[in-house]
Amino acid sequence: MQDLATGAALPPGANRYDVTAARPRNLPRAPLPAGARTIDMHSHVDVPEAQAMVAGVFDPMTMPLVRFSTPETRALNMKQSVERRDLMVDVQHRLAEMARYGIDHQVIMPTPFQCFYSLPDAGLAVEATRAVNEGVARFRDAAPGRFSALGSVPLADPVAAVAELTWLMANGFRGAQILTSVNGLELSDPQFEPFWAAAEALGAVILLHPNGFSDGTRLSRFYFNNTIGNPFDTTVALHYLIFDGVLERYPALKLIAVHGGGYVAAYSGRMDHAWGARSDCQSTPLPPTEYLKRIWFDSVVFTVPQLQALVALVGADHVMMGTDYPYDMAEYDPVGHVLEAGFDQATQRALLGGSAQALFSL
Repeated sequence: MQDLATGAALPPGANRYDVTAARPRNLPRAPLPAGARTIDMHSHVDVPEAQAMVAGVFDPMTMPLVRFSTPETRALNMKQSVERRDLMVDVQHRLAEMARYGIDHQVIMPTPFQCFYSLPDAGLAVEATRAVNEGVARFRDAAPGRFSALGSVPLADPVAAVAELTWLMANGFRGAQILTSVNGLELSDPQFEPFWAAAEALGAVILLHPNGFSDGTRLSRFYFNNTIGNPFDTTVALHYLIFDGVLERYPALKLIAVHGGGYVAAYSGRMDHAWGARSDCQSTPLPPTEYLKRIWFDSVVFTVPQLQALVALVGADHVMMGTDYPYDMAEYDPVGHVLEAGFDQATQRALLGGSAQALFSL
């Protein structure tokens, strides 16, 4: 296999954690604009103590990213977990990596694999989620001023999720990361209405993170349930949140869609067309893209034209630099990606950190 970014061959069973093969290497880079603060608003940490609590009870096969994959992909993912473990738990190693990539501040959140929605024991799910959040807080507090945090909530139990979100906001968190569906239910299902109401009332940032497409039978080979499935699951979730009226009912909701919002931002005109052409799609008083523009997005889209299009659609104040660090599908030159895109300095400052600073009140 040829490594398009470096020219070196990748041996079988290998992941590479380096600059992307999706755009050219070593492009001339403009200097940082004056006054810029670089904030990575999408990175992950792991809490081994929480994982130990659910060992033997939590079934990994309930996660689409595991269930719809080949043995080769599962083995490679397990290898990645070992290779990246230190970066997920060691604060000093993470700080060194942030310096390497020119990142001043990082918003951390649990790995999506530690959203324990499918645990059969609801009480254990609540306890394990609190353990996750306490572990994330320890990581954050080990380097004051360098990290902010999003926690997790036991969303399969909406009442418990509201209680945990309230605890998060009382303990210095900026909000919570949630998955893009919950045990087969869309996030717009009526049972989650109290959660959305609480999120808006508390001013909590809610970040949607996929964990593979929930019906990925056709996506098992070639890591497709990440490559295609992750952005697709986000796309489906956003469509339901918009068309089922969640964003209409909660106009002040602070919602982030990672990986550039999946495919919806790249093809937003299609949902507006459907809304205008069909009565069964006119479920909201405004065209769907009006709600889409209320959502925040990260910059993990890998190519300059895609980043430019995202900024043109929703505005620089709703796009933030992110990495999805430290996974193989992460962006490993986030600052360069922004600076290569030809934006004016005000837009660069917003993308590099200004928009995140405003949203997260940093």
